[in-house]
Amino acid sequence: MHWQNDLLSSIEVGIVVLDREFRIEVWNQFMENHADKLPSEVIGKSLFSLFPEIEEQWLKSKAEPVFNLNTPVFIIWEQRPYLFKFASSRPITSDASHMFQNVTMFPLLSPDGTIQRLCLLVYDVTDEALRKLRIERLNDELKHMSRIDGLTGLYNRRYWQEQFDREYKLACRKQGRKSVMMLDIDHFKKVNDTYGHQAGDEVIRVLARVIQKSIRETDLAGRYGGEEFSIVLEDSDVDNAQKVGERIRRLAEAMSVEHEGHQIKFTVSIGVCEYTPEIASSIAWLDYADKALYLSKKSGRNRVTTFEPETA
Repeated sequence: MHWQNDLLSSIEVGIVVLDREFRIEVWNQFMENHADKLPSEVIGKSLFSLFPEIEEQWLKSKAEPVFNLNTPVFIIWEQRPYLFKFASSRPITSDASHMFQNVTMFPLLSPDGTIQRLCLLVYDVTDEALRKLRIERLNDELKHMSRIDGLTGLYNRRYWQEQFDREYKLACRKQGRKSVMMLDIDHFKKVNDTYGHQAGDEVIRVLARVIQKSIRETDLAGRYGGEEFSIVLEDSDVDNAQKVGERIRRLAEAMSVEHEGHQIKFTVSIGVCEYTPEIASSIAWLDYADKALYLSKKSGRNRVTTFEPETA
């Protein structure tokens, strides 16, 4: 028995043997060290009374095929981060507050051929889990960076265009009420020439915040290029789009950007076009909004113009 005890103590894996009532029969050194409970404190006692973090019905349902079908069961950390709420084995160097665990449950055959016990093997996979989580987090950050314009926090042109093409196809299939809006900052070159490009960048950032305040989460806003922005308004006919455009125009006109002691005022011109089945492509739809934007500028700027077929 001594060599068996030595073997159980030397393995860097948790070993727990449970009977059908989930009373503990074997508790090795790994479990003693991480649970801070001696074998004398746990042997013969219910696992669930000692570890309330374990959901009784869930574990019993997992153990059912082990007892009744003589089949091993595996629980990986992606499904459930841990079975036993142990602290991280490296609390100073690890990012984790708890130990991530993989668990294997397998049947133990009795001399009469029945399954009266199962064995839990508890593996510390914290390092592996953290590596995978870091990679996933990095991939998410890279995906976010590939979609977002760094200056404004809105979608960049490439991603916005991809989503806009998708919105056009959805509108074609469902005949939904959608409108697209193009807008840019009036006399923006003058801002750059008078106050410098950093001031121009700040004006662009301020307008982006105005846009974000003026639209819904379901709408699609992007920086199309330079001082030009594009927006898809969901469930919006031309009248509602006109109201949103006016809201953006008024808020922009009321803003004052402070830069190196200067108060910079600016206005925006906006063009709007509602989707109709006659629009042949997403490019044509955006072009109609751009033509309406051109008419806003031609008519004196600081205004919202909606596209009308006879104005094309």
